[in-house]
Amino acid sequence: MAAKFKLDGGMIPRTVKRMMDERAEERVSDGSGTAVMTLRDRRHVVRIVNSSPSGAMVIFPLEPHIGEQLSLQLIDRGTVGARVRWVRDGRIGVSFDEAQG
Repeated sequence: MAAKFKLDGGMIPRTVKRMMDERAEERVSDGSGTAVMTLRDRRHVVRIVNSSPSGAMVIFPLEPHIGEQLSLQLIDRGTVGARVRWVRDGRIGVSFDEAQG
């Protein structure tokens, strides 16, 4: 039986802090920004820590599964689909389904 989610290099369970920043895109700090996140058919108001055209880091006290699908309603982009890429210390990293310009 095939697994529902495939763990690839883009989905990393973060147990250790990143030693170096290998990301190609600049992150924009959104420390006071909020968004509405829909996960498992429930809506949550979350705080955006930072974002880029391809993803975001949000503060979220629950622990979603790596690879889990969700949506974020962002003030400047509208509603975008996303997937959980990592979970650590009350924060989650998500990648948007399509890069937003």
